[in-house]
Order: sequence, then C-alpha cells, then structure tokens
Amino acid sequence: MRVALLAAGVLACCGLARAQLTMEQKVDDFQHLAALFAKNYGPYEWKRETQRFDLLDIGPWLAQVRATSNDLDFYDVMSLYVSKLNDAHDYYQIPSSYAADLHFGVDIFDGKALIEFVDRGRLPQNEFPFEVGDELISIDGKPVSEVIDQLSRYNIAANTRSTRRLAASLVTFRPQGLIPRAVDLPPFATVVVKRRIGATGTYFVPWARTGLPLNNVGPVPSPRASKVERRAEAEEDYMAPLRALMNCALPEAKTRAVRGFGAITPVYALPAGFIQRLGRAPGEFFFSGTFQWGGMRIGFIRIPHFAPVDPNTALLQFEREIAFMQTATDGLVIDDMRNPGGSVGYTNALLSYIMPDGFRAMGFEVRATSNWVVSISSALESAKAQRAPQYVIDLLGAIKDAIVQANSENRGRTGPIPLDDVTLDRPPAKDLAGRVIAYTKPIIVLVDELSASAGDMFPATVQDNGRGLLFGMRTMGAGGNVDAYTAGTYSEGFITLTESLMVRGTTVIADEFPDTSYVENVGVRPDMIQDYMTKDNLMRNGAVFVEAFSNAIVNHIRARQSDAEGNHEDR
Repeated sequence: MRVALLAAGVLACCGLARAQLTMEQKVDDFQHLAALFAKNYGPYEWKRETQRFDLLDIGPWLAQVRATSNDLDFYDVMSLYVSKLNDAHDYYQIPSSYAADLHFGVDIFDGKALIEFVDRGRLPQNEFPFEVGDELISIDGKPVSEVIDQLSRYNIAANTRSTRRLAASLVTFRPQGLIPRAVDLPPFATVVVKRRIGATGTYFVPWARTGLPLNNVGPVPSPRASKVERRAEAEEDYMAPLRALMNCALPEAKTRAVRGFGAITPVYALPAGFIQRLGRAPGEFFFSGTFQWGGMRIGFIRIPHFAPVDPNTALLQFEREIAFMQTATDGLVIDDMRNPGGSVGYTNALLSYIMPDGFRAMGFEVRATSNWVVSISSALESAKAQRAPQYVIDLLGAIKDAIVQANSENRGRTGPIPLDDVTLDRPPAKDLAGRVIAYTKPIIVLVDELSASAGDMFPATVQDNGRGLLFGMRTMGAGGNVDAYTAGTYSEGFITLTESLMVRGTTVIADEFPDTSYVENVGVRPDMIQDYMTKDNLMRNGAVFVEAFSNAIVNHIRARQSDAEGNHEDR
C-alpha cells in the first residue's frame, strides 16, 4: 500500500513538473526580492551595524543566482539571502505543501537534543522503543548538532539560542515551504538514539510524506501583485493600514513544529492543589487558576498569544480574571513563555489591567515609504467620510504626519510613534464609573527565548515601567511589525518582512550589542534567570521550574510587604 501511494505521489508530481526558470527570470525575481527589502525593511541600518549584513550589496548574491542550475537551488539562494538578516519575523517560503515527518520531536535540553514526544500511533513501542528524555545522537550518519547547524538558516529566530531551538523542530519535521531540498530525503532516516539506561540503538524511521513535492516551478507568464496583505483595499476598510502596522506576530510557518508554541496550556504542571478556572472550555482565551505556596495565595494566568479570534471577548475574560485575582490572591504569575505575539493594540489593552498607575507604551520607528503615505492618507479620508470614531481619525492623522515628515526629510524611519493611540502614555483600565480596576498586587512575568514579537513587547513594557519582575530566560528579540509580500513574478515565492523597529523606554546595555533601546535581536533580559530547558524539567513536568517561580513570587510578595511596613513606620 505504501509503495502504491508513493507511486501515485510521484506521478502527480510529474504531472505538475514544468520547465526550469530561465536565468533572466531568476535574476529578475531576486532583484524584486532585494528591492522589497530595500524599500520596506525597517531595521536596515541596525542589521548593517550589528549583523554585518548589507542587504543592498547584491552583487555577490546575483553571482550565486547565476551559478544555480535548477529551480530548487535558486530557491535556496533566495532563502539564504533572507536568513542573513537574522530576523525572527522574516522568512522566505516557496509555493509547496509538501512536508516530511518522522513523528517524533526533539528540543534542546541542557544543550542536548532530547526526545520530547513520540507519536505512538505511528511509531509503536515494540519497533521504536526510544522514549521521552532519550538523546538523539545522529540522523543518517550526521551528528545531530551538525544537522541543527545546517537547518538553522531555514528558521532564524533573532538570537542563537532561539534559532537553535526552532531549528531543532526541523530535525524531524521538514516542510518544503521552508526547506526547498526537503524533497531529496530518503525513504527512511537512520536514527541513532542514546537511551536513558545507557544503551545506544539504531532505528530506521520512515519519513511520512504529505502534500505534493515541488521540483520545477517553470516560467509564470502573467504578472502577479507584488504585495499580499496590502492589495487594493476596499475604500471603507480604513482600519487595514492600522492592522498591518500593529501586526507583531511570528509567522505560523516558523513555529508550528515547536511543542506548546502559542498553546493555551502551559508546558509544565502546576503545583498540587492548583484550582483551574479558565483553559478547559472552547472559547476561553487564557489558562488561569490559583494555588497556595509559602503561606501565600498565588494567582496564575497564561497568555498563549496576543492574537485572539475575538479580542473583545478575550478582553472581557481577562478583565474578569483580574477582578477575581485582585480579591483572591496575594500575587500574580503571568506566563508569557512560548508566545508568538500578535496585535500591538490588544497587547497594550491587556497591560492596562496590570498597570494601576498607568504606563508608557512601546513606540515604533516605522520605515517611511510613499506606499505608507498613500495608504494612511487614503484610510484617513475614508475614516472621516464614514464618521469613524474620533480616536481612529486622530490616530491615523498622527501616524500620517510622522511618516510624511520623515519621508519629506529623506529619513529612513520615523521617530518612535504609538501605533494604537495618539500618545505613548496610557491610563490604567477603568470601569464605567471611572474607577481603576487594574491589578495592584505584586506580579512576575515568565519569559523564555520563545517569547516573541508582542511576546517581547509585553514583558519589556512591564520591566520599563517597574511594574514587576521578569523570570526565566532572555526573550527572542523579534522587535517590530511584520507584513507579507509575494517575492517574484516567476518563482511565486513568498516573504514576510519587518517594517519597523520596536523602541523601549529605557536603554539596554548588553555586551554583544551597542547600548540601545531596540528590542530587535537584543531581546528582553529577565531580572531572575531560570532555564526551563533542562532534562530535569523535561522528565518531571517542569517541577524544578515551577518550584523556582513559586518561590520567586512569594519572595517578591514578602519584599513588597516589608517595604510597605517600612514606609508606614517612617510616616
């Protein structure tokens, strides 16, 4: 049966095969790709300074394009060019649905590639006895560390630790959309695993294949639109440019193979006695509950991402949870780990519920292009004509003024501007009577190297405003908004591209970067370092990590109580 299916797939692929792209078409499409970044890429100067990559220097890249002899090699050059930006938001995808899967996954714990899950429906125990916690040593004779190095360029995540974790997800799952040569995999992978009991075994694991492989794209005779997300919008959709500017989320294609990325349930088990409130029923956007620790009542809320399908309902749920936590807890733990980001406006709305004294929001330096001038100007006129809410008209006008000024002064970017309000200074959440309803008690925010984009922004804002402690590991450093473009008429590739730079209210001093307020590449550094990615946590459902953050919030509560008592005695 497997042979028959494989033959059918090969025949289908052969039916789709066409002639290779001509060299002129390859050169034209590469220049189109480079021009998209030249005009629209927000962090250009930052990448030239810190990553030593000048995207405008395309001479060597054209030489590589001219050296390709087939379409897949050409796609590989396009992908490599984008990867050199070391930008978590940006990737190059080819038009293919094909993927190969070994049906087990690995991640990096204690610096080693350990098995994190095994699909027993596909890999029965009697044939494949390796288990969670066993170490993957090699695939097809290559050490797994070398395989991760080779795959890293296809899943860049702004810093080495984050990139290696995303690349580890590709060791056993190879989508051709990201990896053009995924079609060249053999029928089976020769997998060497070191068992926890000390024995080392060799297994022949079949690659399960889905979708149609792409070998030749061939010439595309009709031109395509150069931009995907911002095509000719309906005139009445005056919110379209704002949605594009506020999109701070990692592309799903880069994250779908990582366990727990954007999932509502935490990757660890909460303490015994945890009473769960949200996170079971459909339509619940958070995982929440309470537990007792060290004589304190601890609240817990996990924010899986900042892109709910129904933001209004999500905000109402969060408001109700905060109201409960205010009366029922002594302190609050907010889980921002493995968070791929989402909307700037929604993120700031959630922040208003934990900032009782108000806060300064994150600004963005936007690449000032004539496209943005036209887009924002048209949206502004449409908003006025339709009598949109005044705050929307004011916001569009403020953004337009900033972009027009930067454009007229021939500056690459605006200064730091708000994208969801006319000012960076924000009030706390209030009820209809004007009473503050934001949480007032101590908080800590859990972060890791997969807290990305708006998932970087949330803890950065907490830290910049001195609201709470960050606990965990440095965040990813995906600091800007992202938009989507088609990248080449003939090759039909697709890219995501960062159009702005997220700017903090404080300056970060890091050895590997110049002193900066940018989040891009730098990430957000925790106040208390604690690595979840250890074998002990893997095998014990995160018990070590949970104990550590539970102790941290209790100590934070006690410190705040001590400070309050000291201030009272001084008076």
